[in-house]
Amino acid sequence: MIYFCLLWLVLALGVPAIAQDRMPEIPADQMTEVQKKAVSEFVAGRGYAPVGPFVPLLRSPEVMLRAKAMGDYLQGHGLGPKSVLPPKLRELVILITARQWTAQFEWVSHYPHAIDAGLSPEIIKALAEGRRPAGMSDDEEIVYEFCDELHRNRSVSDTTYSRALAKFHEQGIIDIVSVNGYYTFLSMVVNVARRPPPKSTTPALPALPR
Repeated sequence: MIYFCLLWLVLALGVPAIAQDRMPEIPADQMTEVQKKAVSEFVAGRGYAPVGPFVPLLRSPEVMLRAKAMGDYLQGHGLGPKSVLPPKLRELVILITARQWTAQFEWVSHYPHAIDAGLSPEIIKALAEGRRPAGMSDDEEIVYEFCDELHRNRSVSDTTYSRALAKFHEQGIIDIVSVNGYYTFLSMVVNVARRPPPKSTTPALPALPR
């Protein structure tokens, strides 16, 4: 009876139901040796245990480690080579992608990073609401237009490509595409696994009309 009352409340009031985590943390005593080795390598590189999308990715340890390696470059982890994108623009790309997929974990996780990197709260609010932000700087506008076209049209126009090329050069373009692709992948993982976002005061993304 309680279940049906709650279900009625969800349907009547539009209250979002709490989705069950399909792939929660694997207890250490239930991990395979390959998984344990992958976790140790992850911790050695990042300084913390797998979180977020890396929890479900541990079901395929080699994929998890290769995803970690790409993220290390794009996010500037460790002492190796780093993306040519400055943090503010990288976080802008991540939030655009998280919005496209309504990936709550990635949005909530990267919202504070975007603020710390200098992205305007007004720009972030517009992204959350599915609007084109006003008041963007030249480089923010170029990145936004590039990502928006890439997600909507599955390509970018010659005009948009030329602007991005003049500003960021070919490596920058590849890095922009890579951040979009990488966080599309992570968003797919957290959405399929129903990975809950971390506890935060950051507002969750509202659903957008389809």
